[in-house]
Amino acid sequence: MFFLANFIFTFAIPIFEVEKIEKMKKTPLSAIHEALGAKMVEFAGYYMPVSYAGIKEEHQTVREGVGMFDVSHMGEFIVRGKEALDLIQLVTSNDVSKLDIGDAQYSCLPNKNGGIVDDLLVYRLPEDQCAAGEQAYMLVVNASNMEKDWNWINDHNQFDAQLYNISDETALLAIQGPKATAALASLTEMDLENMKYYTFEKGKFAGFDKVIVSATGYTGSGGFEVYAPSEHAAEIWNAIMAAGEPHGIKPIGLGARDTLRLEMGFCLYGNDIDDTTSPIEAGLSWITKLQKGNFHSCEIFNAQKLTGIRKKLVGFEMIDRGIPRKGYKILDEEGKEIGEVTSGTQGPSVKKAIGMGYVKMGHHKSGSEIYLDIRGKRIKAQVVKMPFYKAK
Repeated sequence: MFFLANFIFTFAIPIFEVEKIEKMKKTPLSAIHEALGAKMVEFAGYYMPVSYAGIKEEHQTVREGVGMFDVSHMGEFIVRGKEALDLIQLVTSNDVSKLDIGDAQYSCLPNKNGGIVDDLLVYRLPEDQCAAGEQAYMLVVNASNMEKDWNWINDHNQFDAQLYNISDETALLAIQGPKATAALASLTEMDLENMKYYTFEKGKFAGFDKVIVSATGYTGSGGFEVYAPSEHAAEIWNAIMAAGEPHGIKPIGLGARDTLRLEMGFCLYGNDIDDTTSPIEAGLSWITKLQKGNFHSCEIFNAQKLTGIRKKLVGFEMIDRGIPRKGYKILDEEGKEIGEVTSGTQGPSVKKAIGMGYVKMGHHKSGSEIYLDIRGKRIKAQVVKMPFYKAK
């Protein structure tokens, strides 16, 4: 009976896990990640690799060499038509009119209350498939906000513009690190060496046509993103791994992606920005172009720039021993609550405990001492300028 009980118990857990996994969305590369022994977790409803060899090791692989992420869970929308520009100008904060074909832009979707629906990338696409007078764009949005973003943009489409959700049929790989150019050079005739930051090309890659390769990384260590049809994802992944083998390429999970972006002070939606935070408060004034004309919440943002804000997103590093985590309260010297941590970790490259959080104005200046409430203890930290990591 003891053996039988253990036999049943042993198999009860895997069956439950299988059912849980089956409910998650998969990327075209999920089977490859499992075969590589990745630790798989649920992220934004997707079955995703959080790590392979370990977060610290993968982090340093990207900082010093080259690694590849599967980020096919991200959403991609095509906006096309004679008034495609008008629609995107209304719903985004940055000035899309400045984009030439082959340019990309970081932006956000403001709501009507001064908050952020999502942050996103905007690509000005070639017009080879457009009718006369039309323009085409690709919007790349966060997986967790895909449906929300799609509905938001469609609800405000009163223009001669058509939207197409190509997320399920699009795979996205991020090849990041100082050796990324060398790792990919043999797979394409695109001039990767001279591709400027926040630009892209569309051409032949790894034997497949109409692949988009862009230089819009989220790690601070350089590299490229590859957008391709989902049906070719596995072949392209294998081709990149083979071409990058002499350069030490490794698969990288979402855990290292988070530590890499945090060292750069890049915002993560749901942590550092959300429906209640404005881009002005988040230090994203540079993507909030009030002079471009009407867009959602522009009057609120203008007032914030003119009269000031009550809180601001800052970076800080720990002085006393302790690791900051999302949700920890930030205190002043007298123990009064002045803010909250939004992201935190032990930075593998900077070898310091670092974090980001919102604090009341007056405590936001570089050098200001703040305290974190960590399990009832006041742990000292100091506000510092971001990014935490500076490339050598």
